[in-house]
Amino acid sequence: MPAPSGSAESNGYFLSLYAVMLTSVAPLVRPPSDPHRGEAARRCARHSLFVAAIGGVLVVVLMVWFDAWEISLMSPRGVASLWPFRILTDFGKDSYVLIASGGISLLVALVAAAIRDPLRWRLLEIVRHFQFLFCSVLVPLISGELVKWVVGRGRPFVGGHAEVFNFAPFSGTEAHASFPSAHAITAFALGMAVTAVWPRLRGMMIFYVVVIAFTRLVLLAHHPSDVVAGGAIGMIGAMFVRYWFAARGLGFSIDARGITAPSAGRPFKGVAAGPSAP
Repeated sequence: MPAPSGSAESNGYFLSLYAVMLTSVAPLVRPPSDPHRGEAARRCARHSLFVAAIGGVLVVVLMVWFDAWEISLMSPRGVASLWPFRILTDFGKDSYVLIASGGISLLVALVAAAIRDPLRWRLLEIVRHFQFLFCSVLVPLISGELVKWVVGRGRPFVGGHAEVFNFAPFSGTEAHASFPSAHAITAFALGMAVTAVWPRLRGMMIFYVVVIAFTRLVLLAHHPSDVVAGGAIGMIGAMFVRYWFAARGLGFSIDARGITAPSAGRPFKGVAAGPSAP
């Protein structure tokens, strides 16, 4: 007895969804293939070292001469008038950004499995872009959480006074999780990633980064040096992820000088997307 048509369509969709998921995930871990990846790797390393050096110097200068003075100017925690900053700062919350970027990627993949080519390719391009945003934020966040645990710097006024050298290494407590700022990591990494894919949004993302960084200071969640350290980690992490994608031809291309730019063609070129939806 032949299977009901609804069952056949359901099986066809799940086979198509499997192909879409395989097409989306497998290329992320395949060996790099771009012929100019060596020059791109050296360029990424130079830029990362430059950001790390500048960030390191700024962190030391701010920690020694500026942090205590800056936090002494801020209003006490819990002041009712700070409610707009409490709302704005959540736009830099790492879990929100990761859930949003990962959720959009998954949702678009579910829709793409039910659509025929060539529209499916356009949707898969969106999937790749949001995969890139997700990874660009996740990778530096993991590094930042490790640094937080190792350093164990006290948040502003933990202990009752403006002691900027209040460290409790390996404590793992929220009160000693000030350095670096996870919100700054998220904002700077997301800003770098979005402008890498959509360069015309650079101005908007600069504004976003500045707002998130400012809210962390106004709310006395972090010292200025925490924000700078988070920004450096976020930028370096996003640059590394962009290189990883570009070296595999995923959404980016590399020219002979090692410069990475968004691909003009399909980010899934050369990879089968599975059968089209019936």
